[in-house]
Amino acid sequence: MTDNAHIPAETLALHALAALDSAESAAVRAHLAQCEACRAELARARGDLALVAMSVDQRPLPEGARERFLGRITEQAGSASQSAPAVVIPITAKPHAKRAAAWPALSGWLAAAALLLVSAGLGLKIRTLSRQLDATAQQLDAQIDHNRHAHQVLDLLTAPTAQHVMLTAGKTPPAPSARAVYLAARGALVLEASNLKPLPPAKAYELWVIPASGAAPIPAGLFWPDATGNASVVMPKIPWGVAAKAFGVTIENDAGSATPTAPIVLAGAAPAPGD
Repeated sequence: MTDNAHIPAETLALHALAALDSAESAAVRAHLAQCEACRAELARARGDLALVAMSVDQRPLPEGARERFLGRITEQAGSASQSAPAVVIPITAKPHAKRAAAWPALSGWLAAAALLLVSAGLGLKIRTLSRQLDATAQQLDAQIDHNRHAHQVLDLLTAPTAQHVMLTAGKTPPAPSARAVYLAARGALVLEASNLKPLPPAKAYELWVIPASGAAPIPAGLFWPDATGNASVVMPKIPWGVAAKAFGVTIENDAGSATPTAPIVLAGAAPAPGD
């Protein structure tokens, strides 16, 4: 490096990597203070090295790596000086045109960095598509469950062997009443009630299945009437295969009860299946 020549690209790269000794670094800094072209080239080198650094995992250099790196460059420089005369690039030369061949090593680094950036972009796209597929699958599962529930209700209402039961109260008009449709084989039950009286605070109506076997009544769902006295119980979770002798409705605490509390406000005997 002389006063009338630019700093070689390899030296600028070593300076950007802080791989020069103190004397070499001082000489480079002194030249950079007066040479705008070399300052621009150093900025480009630092930018290229920064891209590479951001694309790889950061690890400390092994012990002695710097010395081996400098020694290898010294050997290559010595071999080059024996095989060909030194080339001095005038200051008036265009820096980018004259140094295009001085960056073969950095071009490989940049290609690797570009590949890593492309891979990262593809990974982000794959994760986004995966989340979209998961959301679509959840929506599909919810729709399948909704359709299955609708088919169960339809099967119950149209089953020839389903029991249709009318639950009534006293004769005082308008008398509360309820109609139940029950299919024991599937544990399917729908109740539609009307003219129900308003409930006290913290209370609820509870439906009961009275087994024909004489076993304890089975709770079949809580319900609350609307402003017009109408209410319904649709497909409560009850055991399958329980033959019903009757159905009843009681008033319980709004958390429900394990056994019915007297009095029974609505009741109805279950006919034989298919009647």
